[in-house]
Order: sequence, then C-alpha cells, then structure tokens
Amino acid sequence: MTNSDNLETLASTRFLDLVRRDGWTFCRRPNARAVVCVLAVTEKGLLLVEQYRIPIRKRLLELPAGLVGDGADREEPLEIAAGRELLEETGWRAESFQLLWQGPSSAGLSDEIITCFRASGLHREGPGGGVEDEDITVHEVPLENLREWLSAQQLRGIGCDPKIFAALWSAQLPS
Repeated sequence: MTNSDNLETLASTRFLDLVRRDGWTFCRRPNARAVVCVLAVTEKGLLLVEQYRIPIRKRLLELPAGLVGDGADREEPLEIAAGRELLEETGWRAESFQLLWQGPSSAGLSDEIITCFRASGLHREGPGGGVEDEDITVHEVPLENLREWLSAQQLRGIGCDPKIFAALWSAQLPS
C-alpha cells in the first residue's frame, strides 16, 4: 500500500509498521504520533525507571517516557503526554514542563521523534510502576552519586539509556 508521501507499507503489526520511502526501509508506529521523555529531579534526586526491554533482553534504566497519542486522544499535546507518563511510571506529578530538546530516536531506523522535557514543581501522588502490562521499578538517585550508581547498575547487567545523559547535559546538571 502506498500513500501520498511515497510511503509504502511492507508489513504491519499491532505496534510497528515496516515501511519504505524513496528506497529506504524503516519502522514507524501506527498507534502513536511521537514520544516524550521527562527529566524529573526531586529534592532527593533524579527519577529513573527500570524495566525489562525484550529487544535487548535485559533490564534498562530510563527517564520516564512514553508514546504520544496512543490513547483516546490522537492529538494529545506533548506536555500533557509527558505529565501522564511521569505520573503513570513514577507516581510523581509536575506543575510545569520546560522543553529541553527534540530529536530522532534512531534516524536510520525510524521516523520517531522524541521530545524531552524538564519537569518542575514535583510532588508525589502514588507509587508509580506503570500501567497493568508494565513492570516498572522507580529509582530516586541523588545527583551527587549518579555516575557511580549508574556504573554499579551496569556492572550488575542493567542497561542505561543514553537519553539520560543527553537530558542531564541539556539541563546542565551533573552526570
């Protein structure tokens, strides 16, 4: 199937489509229009989430993040999605969000664009842990120990998403 922007669908699944445009094959999400991630620093430290990621077959430390427009509101604003994901995954709510950066997750593999926000005015409302099909562990890591803590987690076999460092750098926080 080809549409008006020369996009040919080669294969479709529930969460990913394999498509071709101008001779280049890549993935796209049929159920979402973007991705958000959130840099959230409480009085005690940086909020990170840990969950098992099937493609890499290991647990991964990440910023709270998620899909935009994958629910009832396809046109969900990015900041609303960031707040929703922060609350679902960590149990924390933010009063405001500041745009830090936007960019592709993997420009040769996907058309997905990630928008990273910094959350402010944080207060805890619940335990977090994600929605019913997620198994998320929430970590609140002191910034002064972050580098050592992340290194120790990697020695234990837990991966570390590089978006953590991009967000810390763009917010000019120690990593």
